Amino acid sequence: MEIKNLSQDNSIINQYMVEIRDAEYQKNRLLFRNNIMRIGECEAYEISKTLQYKKKEVVTPLGTSIINVPANRIVLGTIFRAGLPFHTGFLNIFDHAENGFVSAYREYTDKAHHNVGVHVEYLATPSIQDKTLVIADPMLATGGSMELSYKAFLTKGTPAYIHIACIIATPQGIDQIRSVFPSDKTTVWCAAIDPGMNEHKYIVPGFGDAGDLCYGEKI
Repeated sequence: MEIKNLSQDNSIINQYMVEIRDAEYQKNRLLFRNNIMRIGECEAYEISKTLQYKKKEVVTPLGTSIINVPANRIVLGTIFRAGLPFHTGFLNIFDHAENGFVSAYREYTDKAHHNVGVHVEYLATPSIQDKTLVIADPMLATGGSMELSYKAFLTKGTPAYIHIACIIATPQGIDQIRSVFPSDKTTVWCAAIDPGMNEHKYIVPGFGDAGDLCYGEKI
């Protein structure tokens, strides 16, 4: 399994990361969502370099041109609700992709909010059989929601390859992915790997709850 930590190379992603981590910047939800989207666009571009390509002939006003275009059939799988602006970034790049959606949200199982479970209750997706599945979720903390979402998508087929795309991951989350996903056909993409989580299972230093910052606090 490959782990692509994009923070290891300098790029404009670093500027977006500085901004979305900044508590003052986060007060403007529009700007925050826009940077989540832009990081998605950057990751999609990096993923595009790994795809298979085929030649296509296109007729121009002055002749013909032969261009290599992606041959993969792509399904963009997104986890509600935090994944929506991230998904938009991927769809801006992979605009011919099919789209799948799954709801997965954390449920605290104790009053102190130290023990976290994950609940999945909605799935809408095309077949993923023999396709390239990109699962986009901004935060890969424990890896629990990613695991359950993947298992939900598997009810609609077996993908040829899987790209897990997040903004921030933790070593624990990556270890969970290693234990569940096929190692020979999975790549994890992230803009940063943070050292761990607090007692409430939020990534530290992270940037907080992505869904709340995008759309407002939930009850």
